Amino acid sequence: MLFFSCVIGFVVVQRLIELMIANRNAEWIRARGGYEVGKGHYKYIVMLHIGFFLSLVGEVVIFQREMAVWWWLPFLLFLVAQFGRIWSLTSLGPFWNTRIMILPGAKVIAKGPYRYMKHPNYFIVVLELITLPLIFQAYGTLVLFTLLKFMLLAIRIPQEEKALSEVTNYEETFANHRRFLPKYDIEE
Repeated sequence: MLFFSCVIGFVVVQRLIELMIANRNAEWIRARGGYEVGKGHYKYIVMLHIGFFLSLVGEVVIFQREMAVWWWLPFLLFLVAQFGRIWSLTSLGPFWNTRIMILPGAKVIAKGPYRYMKHPNYFIVVLELITLPLIFQAYGTLVLFTLLKFMLLAIRIPQEEKALSEVTNYEETFANHRRFLPKYDIEE
């Protein structure tokens, strides 16, 4: 239970720090004439993430879930996701946000993991929603919140891509990129 508490504590502190960064970045974008898109669904994303942690803690504590025998495999993937999260965040710099913040005329960033796919951060979040419950055998949380996240992403991603396409060079920059799977150029 100590390991579980440490992992959950780490992720909660990480999310709180990210919210502070996101708020600072949102102000930076607004100060330059930017605006938010998708406000209507953002509250559901927040509720989903809070619900995920409550469900994970509840399932582990109430049903006395133990770590899986093969816990190290999803934990390793979780650690890789943390490096990917930091890489995504630092690659976007002040453009990274938990909200869809649009700055008209901005050049879309296509460095770091964004060189290979359109939405690496969403991929990382889904990976976390899968790996954390797997470590602790919280299969109900795994299934429910992975499905809910995909449903929300089905709303969020088209709104984000449409808004970026209208006022930035998004289409041109990511014309040959996939949403979640890396694109590799194979020269013949």
